[in-house]
Amino acid sequence: MISYNRTKKIKMKFFKITILCFLCFGSLSAQEFLLASNKNTNQYKVLSSDLDQFSINNVQKFLNDGDKFIDKGNFEKAKESYDQARNLAKQLSGFFRDLNGSFRGVDARIPLEMDLKGRQSLKIWAEANAKLSALYKRKNQPEVSVPLLVEIIRLMSPTSPEGKAAYNELVELGFVETTFKGI
Repeated sequence: MISYNRTKKIKMKFFKITILCFLCFGSLSAQEFLLASNKNTNQYKVLSSDLDQFSINNVQKFLNDGDKFIDKGNFEKAKESYDQARNLAKQLSGFFRDLNGSFRGVDARIPLEMDLKGRQSLKIWAEANAKLSALYKRKNQPEVSVPLLVEIIRLMSPTSPEGKAAYNELVELGFVETTFKGI
């Protein structure tokens, strides 16, 4: 019986030592295989940089490119650039609106952020419409300008500076006759 107990104790010690070895050496070797680290996580947020393709900054880039094409007299390229800006701003606005509604009543911070981003996207969408409208007027196509101007008023409200300017252009085009003095 003495030998059985002694064998049992030796096995238990060996088992404990083996477990300790696995714990010590296992944690050291796992460090080498870790793929993530505690570095700046913003580098992994591909849509949070100024260079991303799906942002208000990119809409502004399209607008600036369109302005450069106008300066060079290349109206077709300018139209393409303004259209890209308008479409991207429209998409962003819809996504921000959807997220705003989805998180309303769940986490108040998210709707506040989405509301701010949504307003920015609406404003730049209206700016893209205004630039496209001016381009169509310059190309003697005022009938294409009218829907864009009406959309600016709908997006921004008639009392906003953008809405007032759009309505004044509708008056200048002869689409409406009554002047709007504003509030």
